[in-house]
Amino acid sequence: MSTKPPECWANDAQAHAIRIEVSSDQALLLPHDAFAFAELKRAGEEQTLRLVFAMHEVLVRGHSLRRIETALQRMELSSLSTLPANQRSLIPDGQPVVLEIKITEANPQEKRTLEANG
Repeated sequence: MSTKPPECWANDAQAHAIRIEVSSDQALLLPHDAFAFAELKRAGEEQTLRLVFAMHEVLVRGHSLRRIETALQRMELSSLSTLPANQRSLIPDGQPVVLEIKITEANPQEKRTLEANG
């Protein structure tokens, strides 16, 4: 049995894209070179991290998201997913917890939103 706590993000210095798992049936790869900017906001106990890419906007809601923001700043963020509710208590204080991910395509003719809730 593994004693390693579950994780909802990963970084890899060799990553060229971020794999965002929207659900167990759907994932999206966004290349680092399409990244435009990020914005981190606090609302009470939760944080929202907005990631803007050339063709997509990703909204991440959770706790301790600064480490994820820093990994993206270094172009090392390699994956992102929500953490199921039954695993959140296993995460040590100060470690990132992703509660929800929303992805919106930046297509003016047809805006489509993909959501992942843990």
